[in-house]
Amino acid sequence: MSLTTRSRLLRGAAGLTLAGAVHALTFAPGPLPDWALAITQVLALAVAARVTLYAPSARQAWARGWLFSFATYALGLYWIFISLHRYGDLAAPLAVAAVLLLSAFLALFPATAGALARRYVPLAPDSAPGRVLSATLTWGALWAGFEWVRAVLFTGFPWLNIGYAQVDSPIAGWAPLLGVHGMAFVSAFAAAAIASLWRPAGDQKHARDGRRALSAGVALALVAAGWPLSRIDWSAPSGDPLNVRLVQGNIEQSQKFDPALLDQSLRRHLELAAMPPAPGVPPPQMIILPETVLPIFQDQLDPRVWDVWRQVAARQNAVIAMGAPVHDAVNGRDRYTNSVLGFDGQTPASQLSSGATAMRYDKRHLVPWGEYVPPGFHWFVDMLNIPLGDFDRGPQRQTPFAVGGQHIAFNICYEDLFGPDLLPALQPGANGEPGATILVNVSNLGWFGDSWALRQHLQIGRLRTLETARPMLTATNTGITAAIDAKGHVAAQLAPLQPGVLPVVVQGMSGLTPYARFGDKSALALIGLALIAAFGSSRRTRRG
Repeated sequence: MSLTTRSRLLRGAAGLTLAGAVHALTFAPGPLPDWALAITQVLALAVAARVTLYAPSARQAWARGWLFSFATYALGLYWIFISLHRYGDLAAPLAVAAVLLLSAFLALFPATAGALARRYVPLAPDSAPGRVLSATLTWGALWAGFEWVRAVLFTGFPWLNIGYAQVDSPIAGWAPLLGVHGMAFVSAFAAAAIASLWRPAGDQKHARDGRRALSAGVALALVAAGWPLSRIDWSAPSGDPLNVRLVQGNIEQSQKFDPALLDQSLRRHLELAAMPPAPGVPPPQMIILPETVLPIFQDQLDPRVWDVWRQVAARQNAVIAMGAPVHDAVNGRDRYTNSVLGFDGQTPASQLSSGATAMRYDKRHLVPWGEYVPPGFHWFVDMLNIPLGDFDRGPQRQTPFAVGGQHIAFNICYEDLFGPDLLPALQPGANGEPGATILVNVSNLGWFGDSWALRQHLQIGRLRTLETARPMLTATNTGITAAIDAKGHVAAQLAPLQPGVLPVVVQGMSGLTPYARFGDKSALALIGLALIAAFGSSRRTRRG
């Protein structure tokens, strides 16, 4: 390999790495402003489309796509290092290695998508318009399709799906119909269409060939169609608004599971829950506390402490929803769950101690290595200092909490990454009880410090509200505690890393969006049809 060739390859790799790093900045505001996320994401992704669709071979397309994506995940998920090293006590080199290995694995999915697109519909500067449209449709459909695979394989890890960068763009109008994977298809197709407009330097023959804009025109039409779709009201107000208090305790993660500091932590949350409402603020009908506010199993807590909490609920005349690990027995077997317990002043203390409250939600989608141990990985978990790490799963549909005429469906921590998992709660129950009118996510993002994870998680919650046309409340330990309306707008939020309460008035909504009815099936059908149409057109073009 000549020095010139080596230098060119190094410059190309550096450029791809930079583009992938810029791409990592687009999944939540900060450092980029919210208005810049969508267009920056599409332009950065267009670099990946360009270097894969025009690559000399499918193998080179794979390598280029992998490098771009590796840079995106390694930077965009850097906060995993904080949880492993700072709070999990894993040695820094091993924590770095874990983040890089995860990023390398996640990069396999988009790399494979790009390689397949290059293998079956490669582009050249003189490609016919139909060929260009086929190639860009294929690239967008494969990228979105592999995003879906990444969301379901090995329990799934869909963080940094490209659809989340589009929450504030016209593409978000597709969310109630096609969900995040449909948005990913539109976004990836738009990026590939932009990439197809590229011309080699000095190429005068094709520089003014307007026919090549066909793909860009179709992509632009799909993007623009999202705007009128976003004006549709997919749900309607249901019942009276609910007065809610969200509590953010801001307990430092290194202190949260320290037995010596348990009383201090509970006292802070108790004081925040018991505060009288500020002047002009209606008293709360529901008080929501974060995930694992109680850092020990409920049956390990002194019953007298439960009595104090019941008294607070009675004085406030409110339902308290508290995140707590729960230990109970089912069919003679001990069962451990990451749960939310709901109670009021009339709830018997015995129900709280046993975890048998009428209002209870058990987390269903558990975090590998954090909440359950995959087979063969106990050696890795044994290296970490992460308590409460092996839970049982909750059932698929659980009865929403009925408070003040509203029906509140909970999810815990990163469960809100999995849109289909939230949908059963929106449907009427087998015994006829209504589906959820309000969604609530309780989390403890203290594991990740003051990092991008907090803002990325809020962005994910915003997209869930667009898909379901339901408001979502987020109650977190360290932030970001917020109220999101049914149109994906953040109505109110607390600053992260400080204790406080957020009083909000939430209007419950009823009605099912197409996505709420069909889940990811519609997006998968669209992706499949796009691939069929693109391959069919490509074959006709080759025969012609």
